[in-house]
Amino acid sequence: MRILSGIQPSGALHLGNYFGMMKPAIELQEKGEAFYFIANYHSMTSLFDAGERRQNTLDVALDFLACGLDPKKTVFFKQSDVPEVTELTWLLTTVTPMGLLERAHSYKDKIAKGVSPNHGLFAYPVLMAADILIYDSNIVPVGRDQKQHVEMTRDIAIKFNETYGQTFVIPEPQIRDEVAVVPGMDGQKMSKSYGNTIEIFGDEKATRKKIMGIVMDSRTPQEPKPDADKNLAIQLLKLEAPRDVVKGYEDRLRAGGLGYGDLKKALFDHYWGYFAPARTQRAELVTAPDYVNQVLSEGASKARAMASKTLKRARVACGLE
Repeated sequence: MRILSGIQPSGALHLGNYFGMMKPAIELQEKGEAFYFIANYHSMTSLFDAGERRQNTLDVALDFLACGLDPKKTVFFKQSDVPEVTELTWLLTTVTPMGLLERAHSYKDKIAKGVSPNHGLFAYPVLMAADILIYDSNIVPVGRDQKQHVEMTRDIAIKFNETYGQTFVIPEPQIRDEVAVVPGMDGQKMSKSYGNTIEIFGDEKATRKKIMGIVMDSRTPQEPKPDADKNLAIQLLKLEAPRDVVKGYEDRLRAGGLGYGDLKKALFDHYWGYFAPARTQRAELVTAPDYVNQVLSEGASKARAMASKTLKRARVACGLE
């Protein structure tokens, strides 16, 4: 079983990235042949500072390795180190219906949020399809909000196969329902583009201030809160604290007597403790840049070996060779 996943270096990684993609991906490296990449081509649809992209790319590599990615079990690389993916994107573009792209939820949501559209944003699903198909991927772990893109990949691959003969493996999405969408500081999906994130490796003082600033309703601590399970701090606490601890706070909210300030303090403490081992590991990796670059270089070599075979198969199928 080959597993494929990628993450954009468009800013500091946050809890949504970790629980929605990184943690499931790291767990899956024990169950199959994992190809994980830093999607720096994808970041070009929204990030236009070259220096920031370079730094973010390094930070993503550090974050992933610190959180438990094992380069001995995983092919870990930068998307741009596999140029075959851009040629495959063009081949796939020629069989992709415009209507399919126009129905993309992610594109429509970003436009609704006021994001200025460009062709890269519109054609994002085709590049994503190339990312997936070029490694003959079987499983793609994604959040529920990204499921449509994998379904679009399947549609594009089937269309190509119908047009030129059996060429691509048809992938399957793997959804973790309990962490499919991590809420941000405002209750929407946590996203850098919405400015509502809690960083994985944020500064202690700044992150504490951010968490303590989560807006709650106006009910007093003494008032019972029967909707405790819908409380934003409780939802975030569920990601990082044991179930019995979360239940204890929920029960106290329902009964009345627990102040929101105390709840948010508990949320910060559990967040800070949860990522403590990873922070230590990351600090060590920062002092070993040659090792990090070597991991990415070796991963790219393995990825290109696979990608070149798939691209040749596609080129032959459609008559370019």
